[in-house]
Amino acid sequence: MLVFIDESGDSGLKFNKGSSKFFVISLVVFEENEEAFACDKRIETLKNEIGQNFKQEFHFKRNSHQTRKRFLKAVSPYQFFYYAIVMNKQKLYREGFEDKKSFYKYACNLVFENAKEKLDQANVIMDDGRDPDFQRQLEKYLKSKMNGRIKRIRKVKMQRSTSNNLLQLADYIAGIVNRSVSANKKSAKEYRQMIAHREISVQIWPKKENS
Repeated sequence: MLVFIDESGDSGLKFNKGSSKFFVISLVVFEENEEAFACDKRIETLKNEIGQNFKQEFHFKRNSHQTRKRFLKAVSPYQFFYYAIVMNKQKLYREGFEDKKSFYKYACNLVFENAKEKLDQANVIMDDGRDPDFQRQLEKYLKSKMNGRIKRIRKVKMQRSTSNNLLQLADYIAGIVNRSVSANKKSAKEYRQMIAHREISVQIWPKKENS
């Protein structure tokens, strides 16, 4: 089992200085490694089809509307599913959320808790870019929360999204969910409908509801 994690928005709470209203973490799960490899290959082929340089990653925020649609159409037949947690930061009041590392770990725990019953010996791949000490802390934290009688997380690895097509898929999911909960965002409903058959749960927190 392979799990890919990425986020959309930022973990800051300084809204008067440009912090995003929402912070979204997506969790994309492939139960079969072979299906993940096939999806990875399809994304790589798509880069050739649209003339992208192979070193250029798919990135939801930077891509055009047409590229987004082609990407979603390409990946939608593959057997994966996703969860997402949407942190509505304007409704957070605890002082601990001001620490960005604690905030990120807490948000990760929420989305992993929602997916817990589906996870079994998962290799988790997250976008690299954080300091090594925090990466080790995060792996230890998630394993302590998820692993017990059943080993739900086998290993947590950090890789660059530029070289991992399935992290780019997780970026797309996070970006789509973020757009869908933001007001008056163009094509938000269309994008989410294109991938809706892969959605298990999108929880808005601290509201106790599913979107």
